[in-house]
Amino acid sequence: MSGGLGDADDREWRRLDPRTVLVRVALFGGVLVGAALPVAFGLAGDRPLWQAFAWVAAAAALALGVAVVAETVRFRRTRYRVGPDRVELHTGLLVVQRRSLARERVRSADLSANPLQRVFGLVKVRVGTGEHSGGESPLELDLVTRAEGERLRRELLARSAGPSGTPDGDDTLAALDPRWIRFAPVSFLVPALGGAAIGAVMQVSEWFGAQGKVIHWIGDRFQDVSLAWMIVDLVLLAAVTGAVGALGLWVEMWWNYRLEREPGGTLRVARGLLTTRSVSLEERRLRGVELVQPLGVRLCGAARVDAVATGLAQNDGDEHADLKNLLPAVERAVADRVAAQVLREPEPPTAAPLTVHPRAARTRRLRRALWAALAPVVVLAVLGLLLTPVLLYVAAGCAVVLTPIAVLFALDAYRGLGHAVSGAYLVTRSGTLRRATVALQRSGVIGWTVRQSYFQRRAGLLTLTATTAAGTGAYDILDAGENEGLTFAAGAVPDLLAPFLETKPVRGEREACAKRVTDAP
Repeated sequence: MSGGLGDADDREWRRLDPRTVLVRVALFGGVLVGAALPVAFGLAGDRPLWQAFAWVAAAAALALGVAVVAETVRFRRTRYRVGPDRVELHTGLLVVQRRSLARERVRSADLSANPLQRVFGLVKVRVGTGEHSGGESPLELDLVTRAEGERLRRELLARSAGPSGTPDGDDTLAALDPRWIRFAPVSFLVPALGGAAIGAVMQVSEWFGAQGKVIHWIGDRFQDVSLAWMIVDLVLLAAVTGAVGALGLWVEMWWNYRLEREPGGTLRVARGLLTTRSVSLEERRLRGVELVQPLGVRLCGAARVDAVATGLAQNDGDEHADLKNLLPAVERAVADRVAAQVLREPEPPTAAPLTVHPRAARTRRLRRALWAALAPVVVLAVLGLLLTPVLLYVAAGCAVVLTPIAVLFALDAYRGLGHAVSGAYLVTRSGTLRRATVALQRSGVIGWTVRQSYFQRRAGLLTLTATTAAGTGAYDILDAGENEGLTFAAGAVPDLLAPFLETKPVRGEREACAKRVTDAP
């Protein structure tokens, strides 16, 4: 839609779509309606319910009128243009904001649309530079037509050529497989969603003054059941509710999923059922990938793929998901294959065989796990001696249950340790509740941090941290052997750590040297 601002110099300026006023006012009206019900019931008290609703309706109508005026003024005062050198946005009500980004700094142009925006064929465009250290927020166009959004995305991300030595063209790396949904109920979201559902029922019943009736109704259902079985039944009910919620959330987030490589060397993730999202990532910002396996997902032989890239915030204003997600939880073989395609590698670095860490690392994990498991047992035992013998039985039960669980987790954490060099990538793996395998470009490592605690020195271990400008900024190789770990770091990134290392003779060389000194005249 052309600007029509009249000035010859302003012919390139454009306005947002006029329907943005209607959409934003409708969204605000929905928020008002959602807030009006509990407020009205709260104001009712001893006065008639109709009177409380009348007051709330009048206040809501006034707020809605103010919103209409404000959104109309905002629309009329907002304009943008994409020039050969800069992207500009002028907006503001009382305070006029003039934002300008150099085209060469633009690193992302992401599109999103909620259900109401999709009905009107509108999208929000978020233009970012990939720099978040200074707190700079993306430049947002809220809202334009989908055709205009796609045009802006293509224009802003257009590059003359892709990465050197690689073909330039469209390439679909992964598309939705409905069978992936089976991994949704094993995520850590299930108990959280189950608890949230129970809390929502209790909160809504409180609004209507029926919370006591709900509790009484639940008590009637379990009046002939023991307390233990009632707890088990409620936990199972919450788990089923959480699983259903996880399935629904997965469908909303990942439906119509597609991972594509576009001309110019840009990765694009498109997904979403009700709220659609399109996230773009330049390959020149990519420094590697991370295979993430929460415990439940890992037990099912699956993993998800995240990008390790520069300029990606952990949550860049997207309330639904992390912007670094490239692939949902899928079969491990599929995740490895997609990781290799994303990195343009013939073999997946994430599947490379890893160096096993010393047994001292296993001992450290067993010791810490046992301390964590037996600490509450000791506390309960002391309280039992001082207060009541019942706590002694509780302490014994905790010891019987927690000790084998702690040992299993410690052994699993040790088996998860590993590191290797696979071609141009440094690979490290760790974790048990959340196991992560990171393949990081060796050229992207800008420093090494070597840490060694007192107990690690006694065990001959150390922790190496690869520092990079991408992802979380640092990736650990936990409890590696002293000599092997330092040799690995020096070889993985040549000339970075080697000048600070001192070669020590091995035991055989020391004995030979001592013998030569003894035999000397």
